[in-house]
Amino acid sequence: MKTEDLTRDLHRAAAVLRQGGLVAVPTETVYGLAGNGLDGAAVDRIYRVKGRPEVKPLSLLVPDDCWLDRLCRNVPLAARTLAKRFWPGPLTLVLPSRGLEPEIVRAGGNTVALRCPDHPLTRSLLSMAGVPLAAPSANPSGEASPRTAEEVLAYFDGRIEGIVDGGESSLGRESTIFDLSRTPYRVLRAGALPEAEILAALRAGLTLVGITGGSGCGKTTALRTLEKRGALILDADSIYHELTRCSGELRGELTERFGDVYSENGLDRKKLAGVVFSDPAALEDLNGITHKYVLSEIERRLTEHALAGGTIAAVDAVALMECGLGAKTSFNVAVTAPAEDRITRLTARDGIPAEAARARIGAQKPEAFYRENCDFVLHNDGDRASFETKCDDFFQEVLRDV
Repeated sequence: MKTEDLTRDLHRAAAVLRQGGLVAVPTETVYGLAGNGLDGAAVDRIYRVKGRPEVKPLSLLVPDDCWLDRLCRNVPLAARTLAKRFWPGPLTLVLPSRGLEPEIVRAGGNTVALRCPDHPLTRSLLSMAGVPLAAPSANPSGEASPRTAEEVLAYFDGRIEGIVDGGESSLGRESTIFDLSRTPYRVLRAGALPEAEILAALRAGLTLVGITGGSGCGKTTALRTLEKRGALILDADSIYHELTRCSGELRGELTERFGDVYSENGLDRKKLAGVVFSDPAALEDLNGITHKYVLSEIERRLTEHALAGGTIAAVDAVALMECGLGAKTSFNVAVTAPAEDRITRLTARDGIPAEAARARIGAQKPEAFYRENCDFVLHNDGDRASFETKCDDFFQEVLRDV
């Protein structure tokens, strides 16, 4: 057999692939040994030519993310998020298979791995061939993965029908394989795309709702509505208090800046307040320290939620804008209520006199601040049942596509 140089005749290369032949193709990672991924005989040849154990499944190269739904079932939002962010590129996504490809591709399993390569010649070839290509690295099993056409020919000249020379592969390292077939999602093989970038994209793909408003407005009711929709609820104030108990790093920074503000029972908030509330610079430093730790913990919890298949999260923070969370959310909702209604709720909920409730409200941001800085306002001017209905209707509308 003569291995043809098909670089200048991609239509010929596509025809060879459709007819069951093998063609080595360039990608940004390494060269791949490609065959028609829907042709069992072609895939079997790939295994034999490479000497690859048939217990190891093959990934399929596709030209775009439309193939997610063609070849996979139950495609989660996270897969679409990652494909949109990183395809074409060095990321292979593992998903439940529809079973359209031969069983040998899946090595008897029920998942299929897809990747859209970032090389113009191979993407053009994929479009011309009209079929996904099974394309493991173009080297005998156990040998170094090839970065050039010359290295491929040194392995397989005369054993495959053709080769497309796309120059030297820019990355020279296999793609990262990320499994979304079950939760928690996870990296199966570290590769050219760092895991940190994948996790950041998953977090960014969440719909993060910011909920803010003064005391006694009814934020809890709005949050419960979101929780019923599967949202992860993050209470910034509760996270802060938890960190003051559990984070040695936070304790160290607070102690270094404000002195001995911890006792045997934990953070002495009264003592800390005596230090910061009479000193604007000290208060600014306190917010800078605590916001940093709270934001980091929220990021960690959002990552866990995304890896568990979550799509919605909500963060409850009175100081949503001040701590920087407001800029990280998908949209922000202010919950407002008449002052007298808030006073009634606070006296009943916290067991404080009306004057204390009025003073607390007076120390917080006015309603105009929330209306100016938030995307939406939910005004709680009725009983609990009517406000629950208002929240249900509102979130049903704004989250209809999530």
